[in-house]
Amino acid sequence: MSIAPEQVEAPARDAVLFKSSPVRTFVALFLLLMVSFALVSPVVAMFGDGGAGKRWWQTALQAAVVAALAAGAYAYSTRGSLRTWVRVSSGGLELAAQESDPIMLAWADIQHVTVRREGFRNVLEVTPVDMDRVHPVQGEEAGPPPLAETPDGQSFTADLSEVWPSPRRLRRELARYLPADEKDAARAS
Repeated sequence: MSIAPEQVEAPARDAVLFKSSPVRTFVALFLLLMVSFALVSPVVAMFGDGGAGKRWWQTALQAAVVAALAAGAYAYSTRGSLRTWVRVSSGGLELAAQESDPIMLAWADIQHVTVRREGFRNVLEVTPVDMDRVHPVQGEEAGPPPLAETPDGQSFTADLSEVWPSPRRLRRELARYLPADEKDAARAS
C-alpha cells in the first residue's frame, strides 16, 4: 500500500503536485482511439467493402468497445496501476514512484534532474549529491523509489507516463528551482 501525497504534509506552501491518474489516462487514450477511428474509417470505407452493409452507428459502437477495452487494458495494467507522484516546491522535490515510500530532497541535495523520453514513456531521473542526504518522508515498508545507474551516478527513477499535469509542466516547475546549467540540461532532454 503506497502513501498518498495527501497523507504527507507539503514542505512549502507553493507546492505543485504531479500524480498518476489511471482514470485520466483511460479517458485520454479512449478519446485518442476514437479520433483515430473517425479519421481512418472514411478511408477504409472508400477502399474497402463500404462497411459490408453495417450502419455507421454499429461501426462506431464497435470502435467504442475496442477503444474502451484497449484504453482500460493500458490504464489498469500492472505497470500502469502503480501509483507515482512528484511534488515540487521551494522546499525541494518529493518523489514516490511505482508504489514506493516517498523521499524528499532539498534542492541543495540534488546533483542532477532530468525529464526525458524513453520510447513512448517519459522518465524522471533524480540524482542526489549523496545518498545520505535523501530523507524518507514517511513509511519504511516498500522502500525508496527505483534506482538506476546513470552517467551521473545512482539516480532515483520514475515513469511519468500517467502523471498529470503533463511531464512538460513538470519540466517547467523544475526549471523554477534548478540552477541555470541544470535548466539548460532539462530543456535539452
